Amino acid sequence: MINVIGLGYIGLPTALMMASHGVEVVGTDYNKELVATLNAGKTTFKEDGLDELFNDAVKAGIRFTTEYQKTDTYIVSVPTPYDKFSKKVDACYVVAAVKEVLNVCPDGATIVIESTVSPGTIDKYVRPVIDRPINLVHAPERIIPGNMVYELLHNNRTIGADDKATGEKVKEYYASFCQGEIVVTDIRTAEMTKVVENTFRAVNIAFANELARICRHDNMDVYEIIRICNMHPRVNILQPGPGVGGHCISVDPWFLVGDYPQLAKVIDESMKTNDSQPTFVLNRIYEIMKENGITDTCRVGLYGLTYKENVDDFRESPALQMLEAQERHLARPLKCYDPFLENHRIAENQIFDFDQFLDEVDMVVIMVKHDHIKHNWDRLKGKVILDCFNICPIEGTYHI
Repeated sequence: MINVIGLGYIGLPTALMMASHGVEVVGTDYNKELVATLNAGKTTFKEDGLDELFNDAVKAGIRFTTEYQKTDTYIVSVPTPYDKFSKKVDACYVVAAVKEVLNVCPDGATIVIESTVSPGTIDKYVRPVIDRPINLVHAPERIIPGNMVYELLHNNRTIGADDKATGEKVKEYYASFCQGEIVVTDIRTAEMTKVVENTFRAVNIAFANELARICRHDNMDVYEIIRICNMHPRVNILQPGPGVGGHCISVDPWFLVGDYPQLAKVIDESMKTNDSQPTFVLNRIYEIMKENGITDTCRVGLYGLTYKENVDDFRESPALQMLEAQERHLARPLKCYDPFLENHRIAENQIFDFDQFLDEVDMVVIMVKHDHIKHNWDRLKGKVILDCFNICPIEGTYHI
């Protein structure tokens, strides 16, 4: 039996996937309300294919509880925030979960850390709390909200272990469902590869965002420039946007900056660029308001509060970063609406009905490219529009 610790955006899909592929699984979370919801037959967040996967796992016998189980294999999938001052990983949740496991597990048990951590975290923080024979493994998650089920099935995986035999044993569990290649390596390499993957993406996003600022400064069309440049066989520039959110690309690269401050210069500047992009967009809103004679910020609305399209995950979202920056300047908050958060208030001036949102604003800022907005372009006609993704077909639309 596998005891999956932490039933959030990563732990729950992992537990469901293993259970639906023949592995005996018990999911554990300290959140009693979350566990009660799962035991009532309901999932705790929206995700394509998750409800079907949940039903398959329940039929296969998965159980949910707040209690840690006595077994031989554990998967720890808890949050790993970072200290915003030092930029170093905060491993407190991982360490706390491991300590709880040690209270119930037998000698020789295997603890798999799925949580993303910086290189050396397991050696520095996890090993010191282990005082008896335990096998440690790091198998960093590799899925993204909005495409979790597909990516769990098809993405390649990395298993980091102290010895190959333990790594191969854990590999068998993941191979029960994973159709991608599964590489067995050492723990520190596994830690580093996951952080590097997200850092690579963050740096490339920062280049696109910086390019957008340069082009805005001299009134050039960044989208046309990127389109032409990408015709070159060895160039693949990403599209700029309003910022970076989620708990991976906006967080993980800071681990390297925190641990290697004198070496990670490009990463540091890239993260600063991405972090300041919402403020750049906020200034763009101000410019467009002046140009169109809009004097009341309450007549400006942000469309989209989640960190990416077609999900209800709002962790570190650019829209929330923008609202926070606005609040720091004591400005009146912009109105906001998100079709995926119609029953969940996360912002002060949030509206829960799309018709009401449109009635109360003269300017719409597209912060997230939900499919919902693509099906409602005709309802935006007559509004001043700032499109942060170059997706709106309406003539006269402004861009970042």
